[in-house]
This record gives sequence, structure tokens and C-alpha cells, in this order.
Amino acid sequence: MIKAKKSLGQNFLIDKNILEKIVNISNIENKIVLEIGPGTGNLTSCILKKNPKKLIVIEKDDELATKLEKKFNNQITIINDDVLKADETNLFDDKIIVFGNLPYNVSTEILSKWIINLKNNFWFECLILMFQKEVADRIIAKFNTSKYGRLSIICNWKLNIKKICDIKPGAFFPKPKIDSSLLVFYPKKNFIKIKDPNNLEKITRIFFNQRRKMLKKPFNQLFNGDHRILDKLKIDLTMRPQNLDLDTYYKLTCEYENLRS
Repeated sequence: MIKAKKSLGQNFLIDKNILEKIVNISNIENKIVLEIGPGTGNLTSCILKKNPKKLIVIEKDDELATKLEKKFNNQITIINDDVLKADETNLFDDKIIVFGNLPYNVSTEILSKWIINLKNNFWFECLILMFQKEVADRIIAKFNTSKYGRLSIICNWKLNIKKICDIKPGAFFPKPKIDSSLLVFYPKKNFIKIKDPNNLEKITRIFFNQRRKMLKKPFNQLFNGDHRILDKLKIDLTMRPQNLDLDTYYKLTCEYENLRS
């Protein structure tokens, strides 16, 4: 048995029922598939049984990458690198399906990178990703709830998100101390156009820097108290950051960009 490395946030999925559930979420026959963090190759084996056109895996751990090469030989293409350093947009000519039991310690960083770097032409059909439940709850949180925040706003900008199920620690080796959740992300056909996604990141960071405080201070910092924007977007400065819905944040970002154009 391979010893999981805590430094890489490794927890290997071993539950056969969950593995089958994951590969049946989307039809991957004759499709190009990317798997992030294949680990010991349990999900990899299930993916191959579904006859994808090509399976590429990204594995940072040198030891695991070597073992995967021996186990699967020429059935898969292995990229032995950090997914945060890989340019996923240039790996494929066709749209792909992505599977990932993301390392808990970098899962939000990976997802945020993908979303911030998204162009109008999506490089994937869907993302089928696993997170610790607390992170997943933040991703799918609705406004006016305590878990709603920057992650909810950024993730829902260009993507429709569906929760498939929660997964107990016993499905993994070693067992994590928390539950996990499986989410699927699909590209939206229509979304508010923002010129530079980094501006959305900036707007949400400043607004949620003090999430329990009223909107007045961050709004004045960004918009110098411009009441035209308040009236246009029907914003009350006595509200808190979590009281503004998704579209209001996207529209605020557009107003911010217009002021600086």
C-alpha cells in the first residue's frame, strides 16, 4: 500500500460504488478525458473501462507517476507536474471532460485559476470535481446565507454547478477527518461579460474583506461614493456583502471597468 503524503493533501478514493457513480455522471466514450491527481489509479481504471478516446492524467507526485506508468503502460498519457503550473488550455484541440479528486490544500486555488483564466471559448465540456464538503458548500452557497462569499461569486460567474452527493471519510484511504462533496460544473451559455476577470477577484476581495461590516466603506473605496451606480444597481449601503446577489457583483465589476476605461 502506498503511503499518502500529507504535504500533497493525498486521500485516495477506494469506494467502488462511488468510483462507478463518478464515471457514470457524463458519457466519456470516445471523448478526451483529463484526470487531476489520479493517485493510485483507482478512478483511472474505471475511466478506461468507459473507452475514452484519450486519457491524460496530471500527477505531481514523482513516485505515483512512476507507478501509474508501470500500471497502465501506454493506455494513458502522464504529465508529471503540478496542475497549478500546467496550461490546460493548450493541452487539447477538442473540448474535454475533467475528473479530479482535488487535493484539499489547493482545491480552491486550482478551481479559481481555471475560472479566472477562462476565455469565452470553454476548453471543457464539464468538470467533475471533489472537494471537502465545507468548500463545496461555499461554492454552491446562495446569497443571504453565511457561506456565500467570494468563492460562490467567482465560481458561478461562467458555470452552472450541480451537487451530486456527499461522501463519507470511509470512502478514502487514509480516511480524512471531514466529509467530501462531488460537484459538476457546466459552462453557461449566457453570462455577464467582464473584460478582465481579475477585476471580479478584486471587487469580491475588497467587499468580503470585512464581510460583517456594511457596504459603505468598500463601495466608497472602489467607487468614491458614486450614487449613480447605487441607484442603477439598487444597492443600499447599509447592507452587508452577503446581501448582494451574484449578478450585482458581476454588474459592479463592469461599472468598475467602465470607470477606468
